[in-house]
Amino acid sequence: MSELINNREYRQKVLKELIMELHNGKTVEEVRERFQELIKGVSTAEISQMEAQLIKEGMKVEEIQRLCDVHAAVFKGSIEEIHHPEQSPGHPIHTFKRENEAVKSLIDNELKPNIEKYKNNEDVKYSLLENINLLWDLDKHYSRKENLVFPYLEKYGITAPPKVMWGVDDEIREDIKACKIAVSEEKEARSKIAQMLENLINRIEEMIYKEENILFPMCLDTLTEDEWLKIEAESGEIGYCITEPAGKWKPLRVNVENKEEKKLGEEDDKGYIKFETGILKVNE
Repeated sequence: MSELINNREYRQKVLKELIMELHNGKTVEEVRERFQELIKGVSTAEISQMEAQLIKEGMKVEEIQRLCDVHAAVFKGSIEEIHHPEQSPGHPIHTFKRENEAVKSLIDNELKPNIEKYKNNEDVKYSLLENINLLWDLDKHYSRKENLVFPYLEKYGITAPPKVMWGVDDEIREDIKACKIAVSEEKEARSKIAQMLENLINRIEEMIYKEENILFPMCLDTLTEDEWLKIEAESGEIGYCITEPAGKWKPLRVNVENKEEKKLGEEDDKGYIKFETGILKVNE
């Protein structure tokens, strides 16, 4: 049984059944035993995936919304956290998007105006070099994506998008280096160097679009909360791009690293039972 419970697909199937039972009138007490058996591996990401599957199978969105009220009481997690974990400060996707905003701000407010001045022969060489040096911080953004996120996608059989995106990341890295050399040495006409910089901007902006509209949604649909926690924990070793995380991400679940806390499924002295996604009061 424990081997089956560790199977992600099986766990989602049973969770869906449990929530449907709650929806159809059963009480928390009636499903508690099975719930406690399964809850150790449950993440908010899996809840979101489960709801998406219910919709695919024909359940109306209105029913899902009504069901949210039921399972929110069980999981003790906010619906916002369940459906939009990436909006939580410190979540890896929140940090990636925060970095993208910083890069876009740098491009729009500093790099583009400096390129125009450069075309008009204004003395902005060192300002451009400063902008380009800041853009090199993208190496950290790309490295976290490639070394911390892509392995999980590949684990789930998603191999083509990471390979293609990694290749483009490397090309952008080379373009940044080439632009820095071109501006430093000024062996080419300013118009040609300006065109190199504009081409670089286009590639960076295209990558931001692909990340936010293709890669990040794919990751949020695929990775578990535990995997996001590992990514968040390891991100600092690689570093961040231009900005820092907005805070420390703390999912609405028991802190598995705190050895002083009660074990999952064990009642504390105040009458609460702790699960990975939150707590339940015994008399609920």
